[in-house]
Amino acid sequence: MRQIVLDTETTGIDPNEGHRIIEIGCVELMERQLTGRHYHVYINPDREVEEEAISVHGITNEFLEDKPRFREIAREFLDFIDGAELVIHNAAFDVGFIDAEFARIKPVRKVADHCSVLDSLAVARRKHPGQKNSLDALCKRYGVDNSNRELHGALLDAEILADVFLLLTGGQTALSLDAGSDGDQGGQVIRRLSADRPALSVLRASNEEVEAHETFLDTVEKAGGEAVWRNA
Repeated sequence: MRQIVLDTETTGIDPNEGHRIIEIGCVELMERQLTGRHYHVYINPDREVEEEAISVHGITNEFLEDKPRFREIAREFLDFIDGAELVIHNAAFDVGFIDAEFARIKPVRKVADHCSVLDSLAVARRKHPGQKNSLDALCKRYGVDNSNRELHGALLDAEILADVFLLLTGGQTALSLDAGSDGDQGGQVIRRLSADRPALSVLRASNEEVEAHETFLDTVEKAGGEAVWRNA
């Protein structure tokens, strides 16, 4: 499976009010392994960036003056994400902005025409109902080092989200018995995952083990039970 962890920064909060994307950051996962490939670009939005937005990401109008327009980078961006599953925290926000940018280009495209989307915020809310599930809160809960995140930035946030997502969807991450509230792991810090770390070994069932499993499922069904594994 090819997954692209994606984040954007924008001029404001609502694309329906003409706000635009000013930064895109993506990192690639292949079979849940960081590949080291990424896509990152700053974009001239042809409009002013709101002061509130600048206070969040620090990207100024002056900095964006010589950057390419979205139409100039749309093809390479689409080529990078095409066919992948996008992993986005609060996906409706970013996808709404990306679709609005594509709508300005003909032929009109939508993210859903090229990618599936997984909202990591929704995943976190299902796993940790009633708790804070912002990216910063998840970093604290899973011990991901985000000490360099003084301001939001699309590529940095995508890299951090990739680490969080792998831990969020990968089962138990610590054996601490004295964890504090909200999933605090007692000060343990899980360092950022290296893109060149060795691949995990995969042990597959032998033919004999598969046959024994099927025989067991036959026994379950003959006894009137339901072999749910055959419906998976």
